[in-house]
Amino acid sequence: MSVAPAVRRLGLAAYEPTWRAMQRFTDERDGSTRDEIWLVEHPPVFTLGMNASREHLLNPGDIPVVQIDRGGQVTYHGPGQLVIYPLLDLRRMKLGIRELVVALEDAIIAYAAELGVAAVGRRGAPGVYVDGAKLASIGLRIRRGASYHGASLNVSLDLEPFRRINVCGYRGLAVTRLADLCGAADVDAAGVAVARHLVAKLGCGPRYSAISTDLQAESSR
Repeated sequence: MSVAPAVRRLGLAAYEPTWRAMQRFTDERDGSTRDEIWLVEHPPVFTLGMNASREHLLNPGDIPVVQIDRGGQVTYHGPGQLVIYPLLDLRRMKLGIRELVVALEDAIIAYAAELGVAAVGRRGAPGVYVDGAKLASIGLRIRRGASYHGASLNVSLDLEPFRRINVCGYRGLAVTRLADLCGAADVDAAGVAVARHLVAKLGCGPRYSAISTDLQAESSR
């Protein structure tokens, strides 16, 4: 029986080396490689999806811009934002990309509900929203039947840089964060909870039904 995904807590890590590490992991994995979920914060950076239009990058200023290989348009990452990278063998799990998107959305929605925040997903615009404002963004890449990139949840980050872009390609789209909605500001606590919910949402069988809560122990294996 396969084991649950290993959950790795990476702390504050530079964007580009983390992206390259995800690519290497995906290219080097085989049918016996254990799935992983990476939890990380990044220093300030704007990222553009493969087919993103630079017209949505309004005024980046001194924040770096990185063109990457996920889907979607432009988004912002910074300290105080939880980024969740599911490195999963979708073929082995018999999971479609839409199912993974919904699992990510539902995991974040479930965590928000624990905090008393009513959040929803949108079929035509992946992500998680509260009263029309975007709380979490999703952008994935599938290669060799496996996923990387993932979702970003605004916990306590500075929202000002979002005013420098058309968020996810939508002019005037508002963004929000848990710190303003319910006072939650602990990115590590959010990571533990969202990872647990994600494993449960992925659960097509007992191999994905449980996860260690000792994330530091997992990350040392």
